[in-house]
Amino acid sequence: MAPRSPLMNVTVNAVLKAARQLRRDFVEVEQLQVGFKGPANFVSEADMRAQETLFQELTRGRPDWGFTGEESGHARSMPAGGSRWIVDPLDGTTNFLHGIPHFCISVAAEVEGELTTAVVYDPTRDELFWAERGRGAFLNQRRLRVSGRRQLKEALIGTGIPFLGWGQHDRFQGEIGRVMGQVAGIRRMGAAALDLAWVAAARLDGFWERDLHPWDVAAGILLIREAGGFATEIGGGKQALEGGSIVAANDHLIGPLDTLLAGPQITEKRAVG
Repeated sequence: MAPRSPLMNVTVNAVLKAARQLRRDFVEVEQLQVGFKGPANFVSEADMRAQETLFQELTRGRPDWGFTGEESGHARSMPAGGSRWIVDPLDGTTNFLHGIPHFCISVAAEVEGELTTAVVYDPTRDELFWAERGRGAFLNQRRLRVSGRRQLKEALIGTGIPFLGWGQHDRFQGEIGRVMGQVAGIRRMGAAALDLAWVAAARLDGFWERDLHPWDVAAGILLIREAGGFATEIGGGKQALEGGSIVAANDHLIGPLDTLLAGPQITEKRAVG
């Protein structure tokens, strides 16, 4: 394994520093102050503290970069043609606040329009998923490859389910109805960035979700691509980072899974065309 680049070292050091406080907050989760960004959409002191740490550490390492984070208060515009950090300080907040140990910190670097660096860290399992463009994806020190399964009937697929006040529930019910009859199983874990890292690690064979933001998917996109997989918009669009939806899998499953998500009418049109 090649040594990590200076940029990766900056990213990993910032993530590990933020994770130390996040672990302490998780142990004392009942004492945290919790607010609401919208129906069933929580924000806690833990999110804010983690983002503050990440902002300070990352901008110290790259002071001229933009910063896009889930929580308010630290946005910095990216210079034209420049670089930015894309940060989710606590993906899986609802899990975190309910004492469920499945959440992560997600950080990606975008340089001149290309995702170049990705880190997804699971503090409860001490699992560091990381990737650099053109250099592969890793879990701690182990090289990652996406699943090699070739048929949906063998595949375990992850997803995100719309909740109160968020997402198109009817559309999702149609999607899950079409997918669940064709696959070995569906899992809803509650942290999209970590789910995408699990696709890169072949724990999940595929994943789809809508109504997402860049900080939900940026690191996961690079992890999957560097692990030999595909991550695109649902429907075949190329704007996975900004498009608001994602479908990810290996080269054998990505097409059939995306076709199921598209629905009967679109599937028929594709077959004719």
